[in-house]
Amino acid sequence: MTAVGKSRSTTDTDGDVVRRIVELGCRAPSVHNTQPWRWRIDGQRIELRADRSRQLSVSDPDGRNLTISCGAALHHIQVAAAGLGRLALVERLPDPLDPDLLAVIDVAEQRAATPADVDLLEALDQRVTDRRRFTSWPVPPERLADLASLAQRWAARVLPLTGSAARATVERLVDEAIGAQQLDPRFAAEQERWIARSTVDGVPPSALPQQTHPTERRDRFERRTEPVPAHGVVEATDGILAICTAHDTPLAWLDAGETLSALWLRATQAGFSLVPLSQVIEVEETRSALILNVFFEMAKPQLLVRIGWQEVTRTSLPRTPRRPLDEVVDAARSNDY
Repeated sequence: MTAVGKSRSTTDTDGDVVRRIVELGCRAPSVHNTQPWRWRIDGQRIELRADRSRQLSVSDPDGRNLTISCGAALHHIQVAAAGLGRLALVERLPDPLDPDLLAVIDVAEQRAATPADVDLLEALDQRVTDRRRFTSWPVPPERLADLASLAQRWAARVLPLTGSAARATVERLVDEAIGAQQLDPRFAAEQERWIARSTVDGVPPSALPQQTHPTERRDRFERRTEPVPAHGVVEATDGILAICTAHDTPLAWLDAGETLSALWLRATQAGFSLVPLSQVIEVEETRSALILNVFFEMAKPQLLVRIGWQEVTRTSLPRTPRRPLDEVVDAARSNDY
């Protein structure tokens, strides 16, 4: 039995299991650890809603990153349900008149969790965002292809970027995007609000990379007041994957989030660290250049991620904090359904 499943017993009620599923869903990654979701539980039914009060108005005015974050939570819900021996039936964007209602999940009858279900739930428990520098061991292209193929069934496409021209363009655009955000006081102020914000959300200082020299590799959480030469964010030995969709709609963003979660859990199982590169998508100029010069206007990139190996002897990172379940779950009203 996995660590995340040990609290379940034969005396658990259906309500206990549903709340446990939502609790595990809340472990999903989110931009700046904003946790921009709200849940409503009514018996075996769960609603996932966007929490617009947590939207990053400067870097995410359209709500793309918010919806991707909620999509990751939606995938976590499905993994949690399967690992706990339940089936999650999902309806995405069910009400055109209520765009903040992102999904309705019906938790169906008990079923036998497969070993694969249990293993994936264990990966959910182990997943962290580790921004520490990767080792110099290269990620073989075939490993990137395997990860990409495992995530494909979640509607968005995962494309390995292995060609030298594409990688050079991506590396330049990521650096340009980070540089633009670091020098924009609006971005800087918004980001600062989410660093060491509280004990239950935001990015804790312990999760930030520690720079020891001003020309070390650039990171989005560095504080800059003027351009400083730096090594690029992407190292030559890093693997780069792009999560892409055919359209640029809230449903596509939700699909991208589910795909991100699926990819991240598979990477965790394979021993990789994964770090999102959302900056190049957040800055309109770099995203447009990415669409034109890397994807030749045939796909809409929703997120780039870099993948690599961490030192085997590295210390474990503490779990990024999450808000208490009662803060993110609304009780269903009797006339809701």
